[in-house]
Amino acid sequence: MTEKILYQTVVENSEGINGHAKVIQGGDLDVLTSNPVHDTPGTNPEQLIGLALATCLNATIEAEEKRRDLPHKSVVRVGIKMGFDDPGFQFWLDAQVKIPQVEPQEAEEILAKCEKRCPVAKLLQNSDNVKVHLVNEFNFNEEG
Repeated sequence: MTEKILYQTVVENSEGINGHAKVIQGGDLDVLTSNPVHDTPGTNPEQLIGLALATCLNATIEAEEKRRDLPHKSVVRVGIKMGFDDPGFQFWLDAQVKIPQVEPQEAEEILAKCEKRCPVAKLLQNSDNVKVHLVNEFNFNEEG
């Protein structure tokens, strides 16, 4: 398969969890990073992967809404939990999707199609730690 590259970027983290991560090619983003279990300013991998999934999936849904001549009203929220694993740690992602302007069956069709098209969802699709589903109301419980 020949790749047709539409966009390319390079990001770097040279300081670990407490420092900065930045785009060094293809943009000028520089973010402060910090440990998620401490109250220090900054973002962390948990937040970044959640933002990546929420943004990419909702952008894909937006394109499908437009293709169907629907107003863009979808919202994607992703809850992320981190816990111990052996060895190390792991994440659990709960992507909750609202597509309120259509009937539930059409919303299911839209979401199923978009999960197959969204590059971030495709990267995560075979993980037992990732759940993507429609909701009427967002609900992120505090339990493990």
